[in-house]
Amino acid sequence: MTYRVLKYSKIVFQVKEIEKRDSVLTPKQQIDRLLRPGSTYLNLNPFEVLQIDPDIALDEVKKKYRRLSILVHPDKNPDDQERAQQSFEIINKAWKTLENEDTRAKCMDVIEEAKARTDHMIAEKRKKLKKEVGSHGGGRVDEDDPVTYKRAVYVMTMKLFADMERKRRELDTRDMEERKRKREQEIDEEEKATMEKEWQKNFEVSFKCYRNEIIKNKFSKEKNVSLFYLLMSSN
Repeated sequence: MTYRVLKYSKIVFQVKEIEKRDSVLTPKQQIDRLLRPGSTYLNLNPFEVLQIDPDIALDEVKKKYRRLSILVHPDKNPDDQERAQQSFEIINKAWKTLENEDTRAKCMDVIEEAKARTDHMIAEKRKKLKKEVGSHGGGRVDEDDPVTYKRAVYVMTMKLFADMERKRRELDTRDMEERKRKREQEIDEEEKATMEKEWQKNFEVSFKCYRNEIIKNKFSKEKNVSLFYLLMSSN
């Protein structure tokens, strides 16, 4: 086996050991995990929520979702129903995200980008180290350790999911502000139309009264007021 294959095998083994350890958490421990400090951003990664490898089949994802949802279900945790309900909703949201082909593909893109960025960062560190100590320094960096490498990918993944969520919220905010602006414009135009209609109505009433007053005065001068009222009643 080459060094690279051995390194990869070691990483996979250690990752599986960590996942195996976490998978046996009790209901309370799972609830604590899902609601721990920073969970708002940590839970943006549905793979992290369900404690699964991004490459596993959807059927296996569904099985893990069902196991976790049973563990944290409010009915199974009567002494901690409020937090259990929150945890249940987090797990359900993660499953819905991965169940949908489009949203799962977006999540996979984030995972792949996190790995690519981490590998690029390691390559840059190795290049810098080689310049500083020369080719005889070994060129090893902290991320050569599988656990440290996994941690670096994890941190980068969390950052990218957070960036994606921030952009989504910014778009939602802009969309909401645009809809609000359009609605305010519509209300302004409606009020303007109502005012113009009211002004036109008042103008017509005023003009009619003014016209009638002139006619009345004319008839009054001609001593024929009764004819004036007869004409007005016919309008």
